[in-house]
Amino acid sequence: MRHLFNSLAVVAGLSLAVPALGQPLVDSEWLKSNLDKPNVVVLDVTGRTQEQYQAGHVPGAIFTDYAKDGWRVNVGGVAGKVPPPANLEKLIGSLGIDNNTHVILVPLGERALDMGTATRIYWTFKVVGHDKVSILDGGFTDWSKIDPKTKQRVYQLATGGAQAQPKTFKASLREEMLVSSADIQKAIANNVPLVDNRPNDFYVGISVSPAATRPGTIPGAKNVQESFITRNGGGSFRSAAQLKQIFAAQGVPAEGEQISFCNTGHWASLGWFAAHELMGNTKAKMYDGSMSEWSRGKDLPVEQKVKLD
Repeated sequence: MRHLFNSLAVVAGLSLAVPALGQPLVDSEWLKSNLDKPNVVVLDVTGRTQEQYQAGHVPGAIFTDYAKDGWRVNVGGVAGKVPPPANLEKLIGSLGIDNNTHVILVPLGERALDMGTATRIYWTFKVVGHDKVSILDGGFTDWSKIDPKTKQRVYQLATGGAQAQPKTFKASLREEMLVSSADIQKAIANNVPLVDNRPNDFYVGISVSPAATRPGTIPGAKNVQESFITRNGGGSFRSAAQLKQIFAAQGVPAEGEQISFCNTGHWASLGWFAAHELMGNTKAKMYDGSMSEWSRGKDLPVEQKVKLD
């Protein structure tokens, strides 16, 4: 998958300088060739501090803080909810992005958790109707790698900070992408597969997130851990073929309706990205309220598979 765009471009006789609009993943070589193209904005979503970003980043990349800038909000005690469209319009526009911009998200890329930052922001762009968004496979870790032979960096790093020129971004909310607790109840009644993308200790109920009020999972959910989505739990995504094998092994179909969830809609975005964007299952959805919301419902069942004394 990592080199899918390059392969398609060669087959079609296209220049690799053409932005891969709507392509879920791009690699570092593609990014190097497209950094200076009009309407391409690189967002540094590495989770590093401003000082760390300024010490070295992809040239021209605009810094945004996933935890503090408003990409997710707390609603009535429920952590990780998608913000109102007006809030996202202001945030996205402030980063120099308009509706014609191709956004490249650069996560840290050391582990699956890092990639979840990119997939959650990617999902958010899709929710507000923006399809021109891609993730750098391997993230900043791949971009900043050292050639073992030359002992030199393969790709250039910039220092200091890049300033965004604010633009106007208009959201076109895709309400069909948003899942409520009522939708989960309907899914249970209709035997729609639910996919818990948390580590197994959360799934079976021996660990509980501070964001949730009860341990366990939604009854009937299957477990596809977030670390399964990337190679060796690192910063590069597995191929669609491998993901289909993994989903099948966990009892999750590769096609048809399914809803991913976790604690706050972060790990679940990896599951949604794998199913919807990489495996091509257009009926896959994500529940951003996840266990933070579900566990607060007094009449909503939670299954704790292992109850410790």
